[in-house]
Amino acid sequence: MTEYGYFLSCAEHTPAALVEQARMAEQAGFTSLWISDHFHPWTGEQGQSPFVWSVIGALSQATSLPVQTAVVCPTIRLHPVVVAQAAATSAVLLGGRFRLGVGSGEALNEHVLGDAWPQAPVRLEMLEEAVQVMRLLFEGSEVSHRGKHYTVENARLYTVPDEPVPIDVSAFGPAAAEVAGRIGDGLVTTGPDADAVARFRRGGGGAKPVVGGVKVCWGPDQESARDLAHRLWAVERLPGELGQILPTPTHFEQAVTLVPRERTDAAVTCGADVDEHVRALGAYADAGFDRVHVAQIGPDQQGFFDFYRTEVLPRLTG
Repeated sequence: MTEYGYFLSCAEHTPAALVEQARMAEQAGFTSLWISDHFHPWTGEQGQSPFVWSVIGALSQATSLPVQTAVVCPTIRLHPVVVAQAAATSAVLLGGRFRLGVGSGEALNEHVLGDAWPQAPVRLEMLEEAVQVMRLLFEGSEVSHRGKHYTVENARLYTVPDEPVPIDVSAFGPAAAEVAGRIGDGLVTTGPDADAVARFRRGGGGAKPVVGGVKVCWGPDQESARDLAHRLWAVERLPGELGQILPTPTHFEQAVTLVPRERTDAAVTCGADVDEHVRALGAYADAGFDRVHVAQIGPDQQGFFDFYRTEVLPRLTG
């Protein structure tokens, strides 16, 4: 049976708000947490971007739910050795209730140190080597590595969980899904894409977990909710590779002027129709997902949690 978690959005909320949302999610009956990792928000309108590892430390003291990054890029802005240490410490703080979700990243976050932004095949190659390095470090022994993209000398993690941190790999295309199947402990994706799930499983994923994320905008007035979803998250409807190659929030603000509201209307469940919310999440179960995490767009988090606690989750899990 598909399980349902909550997706904490670092692009929209302060650290304290994210911790409070985690508490509310547990009280509402969600069974796990996703949390995004950004250096910048997508647009200035979203307005936040706290350091995810600090927030995870706070979450470990505020909730008993499992936590997963969705997702960290361990290749350019953060070296895989640094990500491995952060992930291992997070897993210890959470008593083993942590999974590391990784992906090949976006220029928006990764270009800030002045490094060149590689083409997609190179980014996947870097991700594969980074995962190899992190798995070695999670074993707790000393690691030296000289690869095509990374050098590691005499590195050892002394604070490690009892079991190596699971690494789930994000995929938003056929090549990435195959890489995820080959190197991941699970698949991370957004959208109820049954073809991506099948490709992951054929590529070596087998029965490993597939986890997804979906954004909704609960609100008593559907038109207002649709306006809010378009204002804050039209970025998700940009075509092609724009989401991976645009470098600043200003560029995204310019690009989203080309996204009509009808595109977000068609993609984001808005309003307070229980059947529509149940249908949106049920599509992930139909596509073979083991877990789906729901993000509420905008500030009315309490109204969302009340609605899901009393109306939506009982329909999905009853």
